[in-house]
Formats: sequence, C-alpha cells, structure tokens
Amino acid sequence: MLTAETLPRHELVGLHVRVADSSDPTLVGCEGEVVSETTNTLVLESVARTSGQRQGSRSVRVPKAVATFEFRLDDVERRSTTDDSDAEYVVVDGERLVARPARRTERTGDSRWQ
Repeated sequence: MLTAETLPRHELVGLHVRVADSSDPTLVGCEGEVVSETTNTLVLESVARTSGQRQGSRSVRVPKAVATFEFRLDDVERRSTTDDSDAEYVVVDGERLVARPARRTERTGDSRWQ
C-alpha cells in the first residue's frame, strides 16, 4: 500500500503530481501524471479538458532539484476522476528525489518526506 511513509520506496510513474513551488516560475502549477522519471527530471503529462471532454495532452519535463512537488495519494479507481476532496497529499522537496529511480526505491530507513 502506498502511504506518505512508504512513498520513497515506490515508483513515481503513474502518480498524480503538482509543482507547488519552483525557482522557475513557469513550472509552478504544472500538474499531471508522472509518465517518465530520470535521475534529474520528472516528465508530467497534463491533459487539457473542456466541458469534461479530453482535448489533448502535453508533456512537461520538470527538473527535480529546483522544484517542490505535491503528490496525490489515492486509490487506482479514483485516478481518472477530478474529485479529490478527500485525497491525501504529500509535499516533497525535489532535491530529495535526485537519484536514479532504481537506487531511490532500494533505499531503506526513515522517511524524508515533509
């Protein structure tokens, strides 16, 4: 089960995330599903919707080291819905994510999440 305490040892691809803060102001507010992760970046795919209909998507590459992320923890069934009133959010300093994804998921020990 994915919780705030176990998130560091889980894959981030597939999670919904929002850039809460960044030294690059054009990235603040970007949100979407993590579709790819490298050592230094997360690639988010945001879906544009108009009247509930999918109008297209765009990918945004966000450097981990310069951003603070809000990851939404929710059930798989709810990922496709827009109702997130009871969703749990975890705020993460992107600097803590700078590592190869395989190495980060191997780490054990105390959680470094805020």
